[in-house]
Amino acid sequence: MPQTITKGIKALLEEANAVVDTLPVAQAKDLFEDPTYQFIDLRDIRELQRSGMIPGAFSCPRGMLEFWIDPDSPYHKEVFNQDKTYVFYCASAWRSALSAKLAQEMGLTPVMHLEGGFGEWAKQNGPVVERSK
Repeated sequence: MPQTITKGIKALLEEANAVVDTLPVAQAKDLFEDPTYQFIDLRDIRELQRSGMIPGAFSCPRGMLEFWIDPDSPYHKEVFNQDKTYVFYCASAWRSALSAKLAQEMGLTPVMHLEGGFGEWAKQNGPVVERSK
């Protein structure tokens, strides 16, 4: 029997973008080195190896986000236990919008996501480094 999806990706993205702040790339280029901001790269390892990442960003595969945020999880990462503004990004700002909404729901604040994602960052000549091994 075929599935009946009652809420599609467009609705999910609209909901996320309604409650999550978006950081324009031009402004992000002034903030990525600011120690009060932590950029979080949600893309998978193949994407990072192919196109690099924003300097100073922390790589958090989307599938581990909830586990790494939660301090009660055995997989918790201290990067998510800082007094910083978290800026999530992915390739095109879809995963990051959904992730930022989820992170806010978990209590992580302040959280925003990069407008247009890494694709827009690269298009606007934002600095890129190879992912450290």
